[in-house]
Amino acid sequence: MIKGKSSFIGKVKGGYQGGTMRPGQAIVVVIAFFVSVFAMSCGNAATTGTETSVESSFPRISVIPIYKSSDFTSADTCKGCHSDIYAQWNGSMMSNCFQDPLYLAMHKEAGRETGGATDTFCAACHSPIGIFSGEVPPVDGPQVSEIAKRGVQCDFCHTVSGSTGIGNYSFISEPGRVKRAQYSDSVSPFHQTAYSELHTKADFCGMCHNLSHPGNKLAIEATYTEWKNSSFAAQGVQCQDCHMTPAPGVKKLTSAATGGPQRPMVFTHQFVGGNATSLASEDHQKLATQQLQGAASVSVVPQASSRQTGVSIDVNVANTGAGHYIPTGITEVRQMWLETVITDAGGNVLYRSGAVDENGAVDPQAKMYNTEFADADGNPTEKPWMAVSVIRDKRIPPGGSDIQKFNTAVPVDAKLPLTVVATLHYRSASSSLVEELLGKNAAVLPIVDMASAQATINLTG
Repeated sequence: MIKGKSSFIGKVKGGYQGGTMRPGQAIVVVIAFFVSVFAMSCGNAATTGTETSVESSFPRISVIPIYKSSDFTSADTCKGCHSDIYAQWNGSMMSNCFQDPLYLAMHKEAGRETGGATDTFCAACHSPIGIFSGEVPPVDGPQVSEIAKRGVQCDFCHTVSGSTGIGNYSFISEPGRVKRAQYSDSVSPFHQTAYSELHTKADFCGMCHNLSHPGNKLAIEATYTEWKNSSFAAQGVQCQDCHMTPAPGVKKLTSAATGGPQRPMVFTHQFVGGNATSLASEDHQKLATQQLQGAASVSVVPQASSRQTGVSIDVNVANTGAGHYIPTGITEVRQMWLETVITDAGGNVLYRSGAVDENGAVDPQAKMYNTEFADADGNPTEKPWMAVSVIRDKRIPPGGSDIQKFNTAVPVDAKLPLTVVATLHYRSASSSLVEELLGKNAAVLPIVDMASAQATINLTG
């Protein structure tokens, strides 16, 4: 059993009275676990506690709320002037990240297994306003306001005034009349505006899209780090350049608000990534599919083959478009795999790897691109709160590739020529995990074909 220790240092400007903050007041809270320091400044929420879960060595973090959810402006109010941006955000996974049934089920299971130690850690990025206000945890209590339920929304992002680092929700938020973004010439009749360089940088996204287990420092999600070590970062390409730019077929906005200045391009707010889930709106699913299909390529290279020696092929899977690993995020849950099928001219299947059965399970012999974690006993686990080490990491870095070799015998009655089709598939979570968390009648997560290639083989001999 590993015992965790946590502490915090708070620096307060001004005073605190009756649950409200005076203008300019801020607290920066730093949580130190062992000798490592993680940043957390849930707005001005102070953190305390040293209790640790025996099962997962997950330090318990409790939050003393200082803001109220009513201190934040509802996205429905923002819609009045920012109707196009609101429409892009509404239905996105950012707007749904606290209502996603799979997330909620995992959140509750983690809480049960850790005695509630994970509750604040997980919800800090999925409902930051819920954490600021103390309405969360629990996630399903009657005290959770509608604004807290709406995940990552306008007035959270645009009241972030700074950061204490990368990862583990290291944002500083100051709700109020000042809204911050990447423009220096914005004027609003409803609120004040301020330029924020942070909003133009990948560092803004990295505050939540890098997660380390606070008990053992294991990297649970390292999307920012993957980008930081890539050629994309070296060339100055930020997260926003891929995930907040107009996709083909998407209306290109030229103004961020009604009556606002005309601009060459306004960042989109669909926040599309690999989130082609059943919860996302139809438009967001289509955009996510486009994003996934722009991330990778597949090629089939036949090798020397004959009726005597059989068929030999190489399948090359390359990360040609993503500025981070594919897949990324919670990659012990994500599924990206290769399906390879060889048929003869009569349509007879001679070889198949990577098929999905009638229950939605992927062929266990398939080439799977993911991360596999181990718990304290060395057993594989899909539960990040139980993870203490990495068994294997079989993903593809930016600009990288993976070659898989396939060989199979050829029946004497096979009709020539042979056709090889290789397809790279993606799914947000396995059917077994969805069933375990949500039950047998849960919605089936869509499978996206990211890339495909085929080749014709005429055998010798």
